[in-house]
Amino acid sequence: MRKIIVTEFVTLDGVAGEPQNWSFPYWNDAIGDFKQNELFTTGPQLLGRVTYEGFAAAWPEREGEYADRLNGVEKYVVSTTLESAAWNNSHVIGGDVAEEVRKLKEQDGPDLLVHGSLTLVQSLIMHGLVDRFNLLVYPLVLGDGKRLFWEGSSAKLKLAETRAFDTGVVLFQYEPIETE
Repeated sequence: MRKIIVTEFVTLDGVAGEPQNWSFPYWNDAIGDFKQNELFTTGPQLLGRVTYEGFAAAWPEREGEYADRLNGVEKYVVSTTLESAAWNNSHVIGGDVAEEVRKLKEQDGPDLLVHGSLTLVQSLIMHGLVDRFNLLVYPLVLGDGKRLFWEGSSAKLKLAETRAFDTGVVLFQYEPIETE
């Protein structure tokens, strides 16, 4: 069975929305290496519509190993409004998202990776479908913005790994704790 790995850029106060507006000053080669390894050790991408549209507008024009991998890998975009997805190897998932994602998880093959896609991630959390969180926590507080975990949400997690980067960003890898 495949796992679903959620990867997010998050501020100290939990903001994960619009990371392109605040994460770049902290980027370095070590974070780039982590993201490259993350992409190359997983398989299909599972994306929400907004993230998909941003990626589909940017990545087909880029070159290099990372771009080639992202452009070539299978992509599943969750959307109630898209009827088709034109980016190479893209498929639209509509209807009962939880059930469709469960079917993807049950297939043999490499793990699924979810970048950003906060609305999708929140749905996956509610349905107990996330197997690991790769949270790159940035040393800043924004006070405002869309958060990964919303008011009223709950999850019990165990720490699987940590890694500090010299720009002050810290990777926390968490896995859900099974509850009875």
